[in-house]
Amino acid sequence: MTAAHPPADASLTNHDLAPVGMLERRWGTWSIAALWISMAACVPTYMVAASLIEGGMNWWQAILTVFLGNVIVVVPMIMNAHAGTKYGIPFPVFCRASFGVLGANIPALMRAVVACGWFGIQTWIGGDAIFRICGVFFPTLLDPAADKLLGITTAQFICFMFFWSVHIVIIYRGIDSIRLLLQFKAPLLIGLGLLLLAWAVRAAGGFGPMLATPSAFDAGGAKSGQFWSFFAPSLTAMIGFWATLSLNIPDFSRYAKSQRAQAFGQALGLPLTMALYSFIGIAVTSATVVIYGESIWDPVTLLTKFTNPALLIIAMFALCLATLATNLAANVVSPANDFSNLAPRWISFRTGGLLTGIIGILMMPWKLIADPTGFIFVWLVGYSALLGPIGGILICDYFVVRRRTLELIDLYRMHGCYRYHRGFSLAGLAALIVGVAPSVPGFLVTTGALTSESVAPIWIELYHYAWFVGFAVSFAAYLAARSLSPKHAHERQTQ
Repeated sequence: MTAAHPPADASLTNHDLAPVGMLERRWGTWSIAALWISMAACVPTYMVAASLIEGGMNWWQAILTVFLGNVIVVVPMIMNAHAGTKYGIPFPVFCRASFGVLGANIPALMRAVVACGWFGIQTWIGGDAIFRICGVFFPTLLDPAADKLLGITTAQFICFMFFWSVHIVIIYRGIDSIRLLLQFKAPLLIGLGLLLLAWAVRAAGGFGPMLATPSAFDAGGAKSGQFWSFFAPSLTAMIGFWATLSLNIPDFSRYAKSQRAQAFGQALGLPLTMALYSFIGIAVTSATVVIYGESIWDPVTLLTKFTNPALLIIAMFALCLATLATNLAANVVSPANDFSNLAPRWISFRTGGLLTGIIGILMMPWKLIADPTGFIFVWLVGYSALLGPIGGILICDYFVVRRRTLELIDLYRMHGCYRYHRGFSLAGLAALIVGVAPSVPGFLVTTGALTSESVAPIWIELYHYAWFVGFAVSFAAYLAARSLSPKHAHERQTQ
């Protein structure tokens, strides 16, 4: 933004939302790949893969589902990253081109709320690990008969809030503290995972027994003939797992040196890391069936089976530190920017981070991951129904309508070409509503708000493909709306 252009409106920008200059773009291919390796090697990756085993898949079916889902989601991720690298803009500013300078707050806040849920989940995992460590020294804390409020005990809530407070302290120390944690995080959690795998192989008597568990969908199995009805929503859930980052990837790609760096870095860093770390979760979960006679998909629960207190404490500490780093990078940076976009003059990165933390508590994350079925079918598939349509609109607008050309200064001006109708793009908002609508009936049935008899089977089936349906419908609806509009996308007038 040079002196030749009108100045940016103060209501639309601050230090965190302004374009990143070329001298600040220092992330090469390895930096982007390392970012993804660090974020993908996390406890939820272990849990989401293990939940597929819990749901009835055998080991190779689960690995294939995880890998395929991540190969699919990395495509829109690379495409959405393009604008961030080319123009140095974060996700909420990118949204202004298709949703309007004010309308961009709607997709930004939708994505932010999902991030708040993930922030809560990761914080709950770390807090639960602290709770289990305390239980080693004070066994009465683990009493199943202890009084509970909202499904958890007072001790669990205190540990959760302690871990939450650590996040807030680091947020207030700034983004550099987060980068420092990431340097240590990946080796810690990968090392912990490999140790768990080594223990599982030894305790189960080798890979043979632990991976020999047949699929429950095989002929004669408990869920014989039901594979495809489980595979479809599971694949959607794997895409939904990173659907959040596939939208706000400009928050990171704005620091990339080149398009080649962001594209190759993501392609190398995400699918393979997810598949490899998922294998650890799948193999260890399969081993628990052999060792304990039951499937234990939560690594925190599994670690409590260890009888050596020193080993338990070291493992839980490593898990807490690694979870802290992942949470701050994946679930604080982006929603903090999204909330800042709402009122740039009043909401800084630190304030946005605090809002993220508070909403994460209110979403009661312990309920989101209470069981693997709810984790997959309600949480992951459910929010993919919201984020898929946003992705379809952004990609259609940037690649098809605008041919990868944006008026950078107008993204920061209230009366520029992205003002549309009083700051809102009616085409973008209409396409978003149309894209989300097909998944609503199936979601309501899945959550129990409606009975399956009250909804036609086709709507329930569409929900299993929520991300795909939402992406395709919104893409088509947005393209049609722009094609029918009498005004060109770059004309400097309201729509």
